[in-house]
Amino acid sequence: MGQTDFRFGGASGVAVAKSKAASVDEAVAELAAQLPSDELALILVFLSPSYDPHQFIAEITRQFDETQVCGCTTAGELAPDGWDENSVVALAFSRADFSAAVRPILNLDGFRVEDGRRIGGELRHELLRVTPQVDRGNPFGLVLIDGLCRREEAVMSAIYASLDDIPVVGGSAGDGMRFEKTWVFCDGKAHTNAALLILLNTSLPFRVFKCDNFEPSPQKMVVTEADIENRTVRELNAEPAAQEYSRMVGILDAKLDPFSFASHPVLVRVGGAYYARSIQRVEPDGSLHFFCAIDEGMVLTAATSRSLVGSTCDTFTEIRDQIGEVSLYIGFECLLRRLDAEQHQLARDMSDLYRQNRVVGFHTYGEQFGSMHVNQTFTGVAIGRRPS
Repeated sequence: MGQTDFRFGGASGVAVAKSKAASVDEAVAELAAQLPSDELALILVFLSPSYDPHQFIAEITRQFDETQVCGCTTAGELAPDGWDENSVVALAFSRADFSAAVRPILNLDGFRVEDGRRIGGELRHELLRVTPQVDRGNPFGLVLIDGLCRREEAVMSAIYASLDDIPVVGGSAGDGMRFEKTWVFCDGKAHTNAALLILLNTSLPFRVFKCDNFEPSPQKMVVTEADIENRTVRELNAEPAAQEYSRMVGILDAKLDPFSFASHPVLVRVGGAYYARSIQRVEPDGSLHFFCAIDEGMVLTAATSRSLVGSTCDTFTEIRDQIGEVSLYIGFECLLRRLDAEQHQLARDMSDLYRQNRVVGFHTYGEQFGSMHVNQTFTGVAIGRRPS
């Protein structure tokens, strides 16, 4: 085990690699040179949309032909050296510390709740089958989903109900700032209109987490007219949506753009807690297109900001207090958090903070936490260290 420990970063059980090579062949070769080639339970990849997704997943699957490879496209990468773009990040999970079971969920346009519950139940039993009895620790789940499918809420609700309290986090695949098409990877193929459910069992300590930097203000807006299927709000408080949103958050003289929405999300209250509902764009008719599901009668609360860096540091401190030293954070961070940091000249500070804490993952079009699909949030799982 001494050699395996070294290859997997000492006590973490996870090896991490990154490439910014110009071509798919070069990128896969660079990842292969950095990762172990055997004794792997799973390889997880987060790929910039600057690469061809079909060519990439086919090539890396050939390279690691004995290991399940899965992942998705991104709106930016959380790399070992900080925030990045036009790169690919890979995580290799040691079979000595992890067992894994993966199931794609295809054709989300026709997704039914009973499908999600069946898949979740079947995958739970598969994880038990592939996990040696002596190595059984505790499971957690990761969900990667097409970030433009508009089915995240239905998928997460169904999956979570089937997992018997297994904690679940994840991210919605991205397409940079283009918002055209996103991809998830499984079984050597790139799929759109699809999701992946990944269950991992480990004896290492871990904690799933959710971090944001917003608090509710007294300003309330009621969705009075909406196209629910397309996540478009036409009226707020019986006024044109973009006009009323601008008035309520106090940016009347500014042109609404992604930076405006990043700095001024709205919140919804669910079960006593507030969750961000971010706006993607303004339509030509003045309606607002959201990243998350909306409904008529929904009450939206304008948010006030706390320190982005400070709230993230607080999350890291809280996790260390719970599980001790953290070897790796697998992170899913909303694209709008990155835009907010860039607008306020905090991108370098956030990138350095993630590098120092070894956060690896991607910038998303939305985040999953438990049964919820949320925005403008940093979710993930912290992996602790193997006992000495």
